[in-house]
Amino acid sequence: MAGALPPGQGSDTMTQEAGKCREEKALIFDIQRFCLQDGPGIRTVLFFKGCALRCAWCHNPESHQARQEVAFFADCCVQCHACREVCPKTAILTGPERRIDHSLCDGCGNCVASCLTRALRMIGKTWDTAELLAEVRKDRDFFISSGGGVTLSGGEPMLQAAFLDNFLPSLKGDGIHVTLETCGHFPWEDMERMAPFLDLIYFDLKQMDSARHESYTSRGNGLILDNFRRMAALFPHLQPRMPIIPGINDDDKNISATAALLHECVMDMIHCLPYHRMGEAKRGRIGMGRPDPDLSIPHRPDLKSVVERFAKEGIHVIAYD
Repeated sequence: MAGALPPGQGSDTMTQEAGKCREEKALIFDIQRFCLQDGPGIRTVLFFKGCALRCAWCHNPESHQARQEVAFFADCCVQCHACREVCPKTAILTGPERRIDHSLCDGCGNCVASCLTRALRMIGKTWDTAELLAEVRKDRDFFISSGGGVTLSGGEPMLQAAFLDNFLPSLKGDGIHVTLETCGHFPWEDMERMAPFLDLIYFDLKQMDSARHESYTSRGNGLILDNFRRMAALFPHLQPRMPIIPGINDDDKNISATAALLHECVMDMIHCLPYHRMGEAKRGRIGMGRPDPDLSIPHRPDLKSVVERFAKEGIHVIAYD
């Protein structure tokens, strides 16, 4: 038959080609180098786009959607409106503060390409395994000299587990230390595949009361706490963390409940991170309104009282600046 493949090669070749076509790609919205607070040593942090939660205090709200988005930086705009001429969805607005109607925008990027002042910027870039490996390998000398490595952050990296299936073994094959930062909301079977290739896991514990957790993050904490308990029993380098949100999770009841969970899991330490307002300006750039429920939170709260309350519960706190 004309065009037939040589005997014995047809099915194998077609399977290989199909595999290439199905190769998963990562959607990354930022890569930060020379980071010192996301694991040991000097680290390169990969920020994966997409998250199962919608935390009202999130400092990376551009990570929520698992798709590319266009952000508008009003202070860079010169009102030329070249973007309006190239938008196929008529999603360009002319107001001074808002430029994109995000209900119409499909993220095609035409407006970004037309903007000479970078007032419009694409949030999110796709990477295949080879490209992303080449990017992080640029920093191997720093990893080796400092005991550092790569940190997977976000967003929630576990939402892109199909990409990590190939990416993590490649990192470990290069001898690169891998840290995962997770909100804990993931299918357990995904973590069973990932865990052998991880050296450290930072696991966020935001609020012990499930109803309050859902009101501020859009989801209850049942799956998160179940995953934490299972990880504590199986993974020796699990490190709990808590973002301290004044009035939300820094009260005696929540700290006591968090300490009880840690004692149950035979743990006596937690990392605490102070709230900051970095996410507020970002929300406006991507067309997000104020969080619901709206928060009136002081900037960078003092963690001294939180440290003292955890200490009374027998828990040592590593407090971040």
